[in-house]
Amino acid sequence: MTTLQLISGNLSVALQNIASFFTPDPSVPLVFSSGAFWLMFLVFLPIFACIRHRKTQMMLFVVAFSLFFAFKSCGWIFLLMVVTSVIDWHLALRISRTEAKRARQLMLCASLLCSVGILMVFKYTNFFMLSWHEIVGGNFHPLAIIAPIGISFYTFRTISYVVDVYKGKMPPVESYLQYLFYLSFFPCLVAGPVVRAKDFMPQLERTTDVTKAEIYGGFWLVMVGVVKKAVIADYLAQYSSIIFGSPETLQGYSGFELLMAGIGFTVQLYADFSGYSDMAIGLGAIMGFDLGVNFDHPFRSLNITEFWRRWHISLSFWLRDYVYIPLGGNRKGKIRQYVNLFLTMLIGGLWHGAGFTYVIWGAIHGVALVIHKMCMPWLKRIPDNWAVKLLSGLLTFTTVMLAFVFFRADSVAEATTIIGGIFTNFDLAYLPPFVSVRYVWCIMLVLLLVAHFVPCSIYAAVKNWFVESFWLVKLVVFVIVVQLVLQFATSDVTPFIYAQY
Repeated sequence: MTTLQLISGNLSVALQNIASFFTPDPSVPLVFSSGAFWLMFLVFLPIFACIRHRKTQMMLFVVAFSLFFAFKSCGWIFLLMVVTSVIDWHLALRISRTEAKRARQLMLCASLLCSVGILMVFKYTNFFMLSWHEIVGGNFHPLAIIAPIGISFYTFRTISYVVDVYKGKMPPVESYLQYLFYLSFFPCLVAGPVVRAKDFMPQLERTTDVTKAEIYGGFWLVMVGVVKKAVIADYLAQYSSIIFGSPETLQGYSGFELLMAGIGFTVQLYADFSGYSDMAIGLGAIMGFDLGVNFDHPFRSLNITEFWRRWHISLSFWLRDYVYIPLGGNRKGKIRQYVNLFLTMLIGGLWHGAGFTYVIWGAIHGVALVIHKMCMPWLKRIPDNWAVKLLSGLLTFTTVMLAFVFFRADSVAEATTIIGGIFTNFDLAYLPPFVSVRYVWCIMLVLLLVAHFVPCSIYAAVKNWFVESFWLVKLVVFVIVVQLVLQFATSDVTPFIYAQY
């Protein structure tokens, strides 16, 4: 082979690699724990830092990066987000400039129908068609529908913006570029947090530089999130996938093994989703944006109400403000309050996925919330000692775990088989061999659960220590994190669980 042929061959390979980089692949979405994303971000960040205070240029650059991020994950269908954002932005402006109540209501309904209608087409078409075919006995073949990445979280943000403008809680955004910046902001694009425009938009007017505490504090959160996701969640997923991925062999597992799968998935989901949230919030902080808090040690919860104040906080508050309160909240008597609670969680369950397992998951939480509200007068009389707290915490975690069995299972039959096996075939004799075979899995599970009960002041102190530490210390911590990821990483980058919702 001549030198010219060698150069030509290498150039051809390089061009193919470049072409593949700019080619969308929905089966391999960009995730914050992947090397491809960090290579992009390392190019993005210094450019962003240089134009941070040139507002228009900064917004154009970030929007371009965010839209490319979406394009890489779902192809040209990302343009649907651009089209619907134009509609919602324009309708919100018209609503704010219209005094006639009827016209304002019609425009609000038009915006909601547009946002919710598109969401239903992409997420629920196959579900409704399958349900219909099961009723009439037809032969149904699912349609090949690829939903735009983060469509549910994007829809939540559009709804909250238009409703807040309609209610006068915030003025409309006069610049479409600012609105698109808010909707497409890549740290929040895939799985939240569901940051609201009234909290996010004022931050665009910031004129001060990003502080050392924000940059290194954000970097710390990113590393914590990477460990949660790429080390703990992905490792725990190996056992959960064995159990939940083989419904035909469930009868061969003991109740103890099935229980470990249920607990393992519950902790895995927390590590996966809170890890994503940590990374998203950390990336936002590095760029100078405060995206709030999305998880607050939910397994500390002593009741189901407290759990929803700690789990996926931005979604919980969104459901409260845009579903529960509009339904009437607690303003129309106890019975109506209970119905509203149940319906809110039912809608929350259906939002997570088009399937009866998600509906049951939402219904379980709805019933649990209603029972807790009903029992409040009696619960207040119970002594507040450590034994009561322990029992309350175990009862809450058990309820959450059993509900998540439906969340993870592919069918209602699979979920009921697993739960039935836990209660009818439980034997602690399986504990020693299970621990001996899966000791690393058990260590990760226990460590994450124990970490829930470490005082928040210690977490804050460790974060502050990292922020103030010498650069060489930061480098060592970073290398340790990278080594952990390399040690425990699976062969493929695993997408975030909530990226599909």
